[in-house]
Amino acid sequence: MGQVMRHFNVTGLCMPAEDYMVDISGKVNEIIKLIDRRSYFTINRARQYGKTTTLAALKVALKDRYTVASISFEGIGDESFESTEKFCPVFLESISQSMSYLYEDDEYIGKWRNDSITDFKLLSNHISKMCKNRQLILFIDEVDKASNFRVFVNFLGMLRDKFLTRKERGTPTFHSVVLAGLHDIKNIKLKMIKEGTYTLNPNEGIENSPWNIAIKFNIDMSFSPDEIATMLVEYEKDHNTNMDIASISNEIYKYTSGYPFLVSRICQCIDEELINEWNVVGVQKAVKLLISENNTLFDDLFKNIGNYHELREYIYKLLMLGETNKLSPNDPVISWALSHAFIKIENGRYAISNKIFEICIADYFISIDSRTNGRIDYTMRSDVVKGGRFDMEQCLIKFAEHYSEIFNEKDIKFLERETRLIFLSFLKPLINNNGFYHIESQFTDEKRMDIVVDYGKDQFIIELKIWRGEKYEKEAYEQLAGYVNSKHKTEGYLLTFNFNKNKNQPYKTERIKIGDVSIFELVV
Repeated sequence: MGQVMRHFNVTGLCMPAEDYMVDISGKVNEIIKLIDRRSYFTINRARQYGKTTTLAALKVALKDRYTVASISFEGIGDESFESTEKFCPVFLESISQSMSYLYEDDEYIGKWRNDSITDFKLLSNHISKMCKNRQLILFIDEVDKASNFRVFVNFLGMLRDKFLTRKERGTPTFHSVVLAGLHDIKNIKLKMIKEGTYTLNPNEGIENSPWNIAIKFNIDMSFSPDEIATMLVEYEKDHNTNMDIASISNEIYKYTSGYPFLVSRICQCIDEELINEWNVVGVQKAVKLLISENNTLFDDLFKNIGNYHELREYIYKLLMLGETNKLSPNDPVISWALSHAFIKIENGRYAISNKIFEICIADYFISIDSRTNGRIDYTMRSDVVKGGRFDMEQCLIKFAEHYSEIFNEKDIKFLERETRLIFLSFLKPLINNNGFYHIESQFTDEKRMDIVVDYGKDQFIIELKIWRGEKYEKEAYEQLAGYVNSKHKTEGYLLTFNFNKNKNQPYKTERIKIGDVSIFELVV
């Protein structure tokens, strides 16, 4: 059989022999430390964040040191959770089958199967018997599939009781149990009560978690630039492209913040759709392809934003309005957004988790605004694109003319909230064919927003702000100049919204020099 040609995989489990993979051995070794301590825990991370691949790597790393049973709730069917009588034999069969792929001890493996075990007391006794004189690790993937069933809560309660009796009396049980899923299983009972799938028994407290013996899982599952580079090194060995691995890794990280699916998908786009354009421009082209496609990750993102009004309003305020009020991570909206990796905590404040999400979410709000209001004159594109180059000054002047019409229609309160959306809705169709923009979330607050526009080989840095007086205007010049310098550019653009009713002209322009930086300012 010929050698398998490796490729970039974004559709499921990744294996080193078949797929180009980031070296996750450092993360695996950190998790093994938790297992060696006999810990129980949940790897709760967002969708397509490498949970299944990590469990597979753990299984390989541990199978000779421990006895490993690695099962998944993905394919066992909802009917298995309808009752204890159905669940117990299926669970035991899954363990037996899992170990048969790793070990040749047929007698021991066969003893796991037992159709006569139909309640949790019998199951608990059987587990103790089978774990006697064995260090057995249990991995369960896709636990969210069971998160609406009372049987699963009772199963967790049994594991919890066995964990405690092991600590108290040395009763044999699993050495370590590792669950993998989207949600924090500690809160599963509360989640089910809210959804109407769980009813408390008499004298049962809502706060009594069946998984409160689990330790907190704090290992960073995202990929750093150095980790991304390990995957590109493997690709380079096979293809000899002479790519600058460090610069490409950093560029990929800049847009993805190391989100595993997004990292692999960008590489896949360059490899398969851009014919090996392994450079910084190629990464930007891949990002443009990625943000224009439908995939399961984006489907989940927009299903949640579309169906969850409070989440949609919070995300809008965070991204488009720059509202950075420090809310509690226990707030259900914040908790939901964090668990799904829609947002992250950065420098002590919440932000959209990566630039690709920023672009896609902003496009979502822009699309709704454009569809609702339909104000953009697409024929003006010929005025701002000349010889394949984008004229940002002309674009801003055209926006001023466009904005003056809206200003007469809307009240000040509306405009103060919607100015950023109005500008982005104007900008997006003009750059859509050959460029894209992203919002620099670390510079987004109620006073300012920085936007970076990539169009062809050109990059434009624009700051949007609301007029607060001369003092703040000077601060804005300094802030923008500093940011332009940090991007190794010499030009910046400042769009200032002035809601002073006494202004005597619809807009004015000015050019300011701050050190080596030239700033073109438009005040509307």
